[in-house]
Amino acid sequence: MYESRIASGRLTVAAVEGFPPEINTLAACNLAGHGFLRAAWYAARAPNRGRTLLLRRDADGTVLAAIPTITFGPVIGRARKVPGSYWPLRSPLFAPDCDLFELAHALDHTAARCLGAVWRVGPARCDDPATTLLIAAAQLANWTVLSRPAGTSWVIDLDAARARGWPSASTARKLRAAWRKLEDHGTPRWRYVRGTGWDTGALEDMGRIEAESWIARTTDGSGAKFMTPAQRALWSHVLSDPVLAENLSATILMVGDRPVAFSFDLDDGPVQYGIAGSYVESLKHLGIGKLTNYRAMEDAIADGQTVMDMGVGDTGYKKDMGAVEGYEMADLLFVRSHSAARMLAQAWGEELVPTPATAAITPHRTIDG
Repeated sequence: MYESRIASGRLTVAAVEGFPPEINTLAACNLAGHGFLRAAWYAARAPNRGRTLLLRRDADGTVLAAIPTITFGPVIGRARKVPGSYWPLRSPLFAPDCDLFELAHALDHTAARCLGAVWRVGPARCDDPATTLLIAAAQLANWTVLSRPAGTSWVIDLDAARARGWPSASTARKLRAAWRKLEDHGTPRWRYVRGTGWDTGALEDMGRIEAESWIARTTDGSGAKFMTPAQRALWSHVLSDPVLAENLSATILMVGDRPVAFSFDLDDGPVQYGIAGSYVESLKHLGIGKLTNYRAMEDAIADGQTVMDMGVGDTGYKKDMGAVEGYEMADLLFVRSHSAARMLAQAWGEELVPTPATAAITPHRTIDG
């Protein structure tokens, strides 16, 4: 039984509507160290459709886990997923001292029905200790976990770049030459936005850039971040949290009063995540995208950050900036029914095999609490 392995005493498991303040408590101190995983980050895409599974230790009231979810896929399927505003990842939150058996207790509790019979976490970082703990606890609680690859994230070692002197002399010359060419089209300048500096105008400027980019010309625009009022409203919700507003920044290249390129980034302690970037296509030949990306990197180095995480895909320009393959991402599906898992595996991906330590423990029946 799980209870015999939970030395700290009784636990309370509860299904809560919405995105409760306990999420922010765990964001400030969690196993994976992700301070940006706050209630507003989860809620932005579906503020009125959220449910959160909470695990609390009764002895001292410590919140051990929060698994927020929203609806996912066709309504008839009643599947759910852990949401997120965008890159860098999707993840529930676990306290550093939440152990395997405590989390398995929560996932086998009747309150865990709020997760649905099928729920998704992804893209998730494969080497994240929170991901490892979640998979093991779910398997112990008799969930089947399906996995499919979600790409490789590319990272830049900013400490190494700082130590060798960045940018190199040749790169600096190329950037200065690009800046001089840009001066033929007006007066270039940088606009920085962070914290209390965020306003509607900044979001609209980035939307204008996207509207003049390849995204607007060659796609339906769903991949843009700021081009439509609905897309800007999502980020306005995120930025209503002062902590997230301080963590999020925009580096916008202006030519006169015209915004022509931007880099939108997220600071998470020593890591800077590159969330999005774009440029006006008609000025692409002037290297405005490169100017903006390199400026964001230069600022991260100056701020003392150690890693620039550029996410998956589009490796060409990332390699040019010095990025290397960092870690693998996966898309995880948690399925209660073993027969349903076998069918879903054909479309989703292979079942993860429990580790020997987990497989040796027979899952207990559902605990009514």
